[in-house]
Formats: sequence, C-alpha cells, structure tokens
Amino acid sequence: MSEFKEHQRVVDILLGPLERPALHWLAAHMPKWVNPDILTAVGVFGSLVTLAGYALSGGNRAFVWLATLGYVINWFGDSLDGTLARYRQIERPRYGFYIDHITDAICQVIVFVGLGLSPYVTFNVAMMTLVGYLLLSVLVYVQTYVVGVYRLSYGKLGPTEVRCIAILMNTTMFFFGARSITFPLPLVGPASVGIYDLLVGTIAFLLFGFFLNTAWHQGRELAKERE
Repeated sequence: MSEFKEHQRVVDILLGPLERPALHWLAAHMPKWVNPDILTAVGVFGSLVTLAGYALSGGNRAFVWLATLGYVINWFGDSLDGTLARYRQIERPRYGFYIDHITDAICQVIVFVGLGLSPYVTFNVAMMTLVGYLLLSVLVYVQTYVVGVYRLSYGKLGPTEVRCIAILMNTTMFFFGARSITFPLPLVGPASVGIYDLLVGTIAFLLFGFFLNTAWHQGRELAKERE
C-alpha cells in the first residue's frame, strides 16, 4: 500500500484564535471511550438534526432553533474528530482524509436539502449554493493532490464561519419570519425576492467566485511547469 502523501494544511480563519484552543481543551477532556469515528458520526447526526429543524419550520418557525442545534452538534463532531486523533496520536491519514471528506459532502447535501425544504429559502437557490460548495470542495481536493496544499479557508472564511452565518440567519428567521424585498424592474414591473434567498444566493455567488478565481490562477501556475 502506497504511503499517504503529506500536504500542507492552510486554515486561516477569522474564528481560529477562539476555535483552536476550544478544540484542544475538548480533546484533552474527552472520555476515553469517545474516538474519532464516534465524533464523525456525531457530525453526521448534527446535519440530520438541521435537516429536521428546517423541514419542520414550515409548521412552526421555532423549529429553526432545532436547525441551529444541529449546526452546533455538527461543528462539535466534524471539527473535533481530527483534533482528537492528533491529540491522542492515533492518526490514520489515508482513512481519516477519505472518511472526513466523504461525510462532509454527505452532510452538506443533507443541510442544503433541509434549507431548501424550509419556507425561507427556495429549493433552487439552496441547490445552486450546494453546487457552489461542492465545486469548491472538488477544487480543494484536487489542489491537495496536485500541489500538496490543503486549503480549508478562503477570505478568512471556513466551515466554522459559515455555520455562524447560518446560525445568525436562523435567528433572524425566528424573530422576523419570511421577508422579501421588492425591486422595480423596467418593462416588467416590481419583483419580490426573499431576503434569505438574497443572502444564500450571495453566498452561492461568492463560492462560485472563489472557485473560478482560484482554479484560473492555479491552472496558469501549473501551465508554466514542465513535466
């Protein structure tokens, strides 16, 4: 079996100075029976809780708090599994890299489907954002293999910051409900756009922008190389 190729992790996130000590503390105080695989399963469970919260929010918007709880559970499992493995020095690089990204893709599909089932974001906008996220994920994985750089953040934003944005969005959903903005359009008349569609659509735009910009510049750099 070939050895796992070492890569450089790039995690330059806004909340890093707060998150890293918190994860280290949690890893140091985690019960012995808890292992990284259990934490990975906890992360997947959190995404299912988020799906349920969003799906049920159509009947009662208080269920957005359940979706928020799901984000916290997902953060706990997804962020801590690798930290715990490194803290206990029980890393399995090939297995860990594989399972981490397979489950991450599954969790994102679950979360965005749930968001699209809510009364706040249309399904089309949620799926477009999911496409942008998965495209950026593919770019990260390809870069890891080709140039040995595993980038987990863009513009100081990583998965933790995205979860925080989602939690803030959930809070406004609960207190203000579904709201829309009306734009006057020439020859067509006024058109209404939901504020959460606008927010999530902006995130989709940024994801596609990061993907296209990084892919273009990385491709140009690789084109200069000679095999």
